Amino acid sequence: MDHLLVVLVLLWGSGLQAEDPVRLVGGASRCAGTLEVKQGEWRPVDATYWTLKEAAVACRDLDCGSAVSTERLNENSRTRVWRIKPDCVRSGSALTDCATSLPSSPNVELTCSDSIRLVNGSSLCSGRLEVKSEQSWSSVCEADFDQQDAEVVCRELGCGAPSVLQGALYGEVEAPMWTKEFQCGGHESTLLDCGRSDSTRSTCSPGKAVGLTCSEPVRLVGGASRCAGTLEVKQGEWRPVDPTYWTLKEAAVACRNLDCGSAVSTTQRKKLFSRPALRISSECVQSGSALRDCASPRPSKYNMDLTCSDSIRLVNGSSLCSGRLEVKSEQSWSSVCEADFDQQDAEVVCRELGCGAPSVIQGALYGEVEAPMWTKEFQCGGHESTLLDCGRSDSTRSTCSPGKAVGLTCSDPVRLVGGASRCAGTLEVKQGEWRPVDTYVSEKVAALVCRALDCGSFVSRETREGSSSRPVWRVTFDCVHSGSTLRECVTPDATYTIMDITCSGQQGAEVMPTGEH
Repeated sequence: MDHLLVVLVLLWGSGLQAEDPVRLVGGASRCAGTLEVKQGEWRPVDATYWTLKEAAVACRDLDCGSAVSTERLNENSRTRVWRIKPDCVRSGSALTDCATSLPSSPNVELTCSDSIRLVNGSSLCSGRLEVKSEQSWSSVCEADFDQQDAEVVCRELGCGAPSVLQGALYGEVEAPMWTKEFQCGGHESTLLDCGRSDSTRSTCSPGKAVGLTCSEPVRLVGGASRCAGTLEVKQGEWRPVDPTYWTLKEAAVACRNLDCGSAVSTTQRKKLFSRPALRISSECVQSGSALRDCASPRPSKYNMDLTCSDSIRLVNGSSLCSGRLEVKSEQSWSSVCEADFDQQDAEVVCRELGCGAPSVIQGALYGEVEAPMWTKEFQCGGHESTLLDCGRSDSTRSTCSPGKAVGLTCSDPVRLVGGASRCAGTLEVKQGEWRPVDTYVSEKVAALVCRALDCGSFVSRETREGSSSRPVWRVTFDCVHSGSTLRECVTPDATYTIMDITCSGQQGAEVMPTGEH
């Protein structure tokens, strides 16, 4: 027994340890390549539903840096694969514990950064910076790191430009500190390509470990402004976003990333040529994760065009059509004083945001604010296309009483058309344009429609064939049942069947004509 114990100790001391059940093969480094997991035997991992959130777990298991990109490899072999369940991985389980066997399917090719990572952040593009050297990770002192160094790090990690650089932003640390100052020019491919100072640092003051936030790599291209166009997200390369299951709730995240206003509309458009796309998990985005972290490579026949408002938004509201009004000027957002805003101004705002008519205007309805206040009174006629098209007073306001920042609620753009009254007919929702809604409408949703139209209670619903030349909306039920409005929960659909609804109220009232746009 003593002899066996000695042998085991010697083997451990020589570095012979259990083989890691995760590896990357065929790449340019040990932190890049086709992902394989061992559960009895080595197999590649199925690419379906694989996002950077799952990839980050593999990178961590390999003691590599942050997850940078995933790619979908269409292998022609008959090799069986492991499918890794995302929910299982996100619960904290090991990759091997989340694997189930499948026939051959596209494999995951994964790239992790080799020697840098951001830890304890809210996304893969934020956190406390750590650098790897001689198999150990060290934090970096704020005094040894500047804006040009940050530009290199953000680019190396596949993120957007640096937006915040601050010590202790993502927690204190007792780990080893990097001992030399980085001297990047800003053009280098990796942080370790940068020059370093000759002198070494022996200490770093508490609260001075570099915390870095890079912007999310999101853009809109080919539109009339920087806040409109085809949505693209960068993961390895810039790719369009597949519109499947994409609603205004996810679109609002993209608009916020771009520092645009509120999400106004989404449209799916057939691609003119084949190009890899990214499908973004709605559930992942709604959990608070970044768009890039929730994207998985996927073939798609469609691109998604997104329109955000350029210079107005409603914040802290219960929907995209309610909240405290903010106006953008010279790259900053300001609230508006109630005394400088009236019903006609509200009509313009609601229309600009793609919402229905204003229903409530009230100061402090959606929270108090210490942000800057807009200094001039708006003088809209009610017909203008945007709020900034309206006239403004010559005089300026220097103060606004507490509780007087404009809170605005616009109605949800929903209607019933072609029936015996305005409370009966084909259900239509406006998102960019008026479209009928397909037949997948529950009684609960129909009751919400009757209530929103002030039409009493739900009486009946009926399906019928619609026009094959007119696009329709499909309602995402989980979205509506979570308390969101119909406008926020519709996605384009290809069905030709539509829904007629009858509510109890307003019998014999004025009829809304069919097909009004």
